[in-house]
Order: sequence, then structure tokens, then C-alpha cells
Amino acid sequence: MKALLMLLGILVLTCGKASADEFDALRCGADVPGALIGKHSRNEKVVVTEARHRDLALKDLGADIITDEINMIDWSICGAEYYVLVDQHDIIRDVLAFPNHSRAAPASSGDCQRNGQEMKEIIYSVLDNKTGSDRKYDQNDKTLLPALWAWKIDVKRVKFVKLDIAGMLCPLSAIDPVDRVP
Repeated sequence: MKALLMLLGILVLTCGKASADEFDALRCGADVPGALIGKHSRNEKVVVTEARHRDLALKDLGADIITDEINMIDWSICGAEYYVLVDQHDIIRDVLAFPNHSRAAPASSGDCQRNGQEMKEIIYSVLDNKTGSDRKYDQNDKTLLPALWAWKIDVKRVKFVKLDIAGMLCPLSAIDPVDRVP
């Protein structure tokens, strides 16, 4: 009987740990990057994770494959946006608190240029579009806007690297659809 009770206790503890995920220790108002970096990212259906963390207003905003070994997941957590880098072992390696963006300051990801020279990496940025905030966007529009903030991903270290925005311009065609005028 003692053995059965011990086995039952171990089973309860094991099952409790099995349901844990990277968001369990996170609370609104906390240091989100600090709470997530180093955690194991559970590979389960997004709707299950979102439902388990309603208290965080958790919402998956999409994902990108960066390399065969790195994925980036865009999460809304407690009403703020975070880019999360996950390695091939499902370990969260870095988290970027992405700035608020809008039609007047749209988010962008793609090719940019600095001082007329094409940059060789994908740039994640927020652009200055104050003067053209009412324009309709065309995916082929090559109009360039200055960057307000910009990052790239260092794939060797699996980290976001903040970039100097001096002379950096990015095309309207690369802005996030959520920031486009309908």
C-alpha cells in the first residue's frame, strides 16, 4: 500500500510538471525577457497555450523561420509585443520587447539600406511614416522610409542586436500588414 501511495505521489508531481510551460512563472508587470530567456518552449497547439494563459492576454501574432535551427515567435503578452527567439532544442534564447507600432510608425521586416547600400540581413524595424500615414500601401511600393528603431538577429549567438539607425531606410512594401491602411 505504501508503494502504491508513493507511486501515486510521484505520478501527481510528474504530471504537474508536464503541464508547465515557458509562461507559467510570468506575470503582467514583470520582466518578460528575464522570465522567458532560458526556458523550454513547449511545442503544442497555440490555442491550448493561449487558453491556459488568459491572465496574460497571451496571443500568438505569428512566427518566422530564421534558419533551420532558429525560429522567431511574435507574442502579445499583457498587451505588449515581444519577439521570441527559440533554438532547435526549443530553448528561448532571446526576447525583444518590440516597440508599439501603427500606421504612422509601422513595423517592418525585410531588406533595408544604409546610406544607399543594401544591408545583407533581414532588419526588424519601426519606420517613420508620419507624413504619409493616410496612404494606401502596395506590396510593390519601393518608397523608402527612415527607421526609428531597428534590430537584426545574430544567428551565431541567437540574439537580437540593436542597430544604429543613421542613414537607414526601409521600403513600404516590407511593413507589417496590421499597420497598413485598409
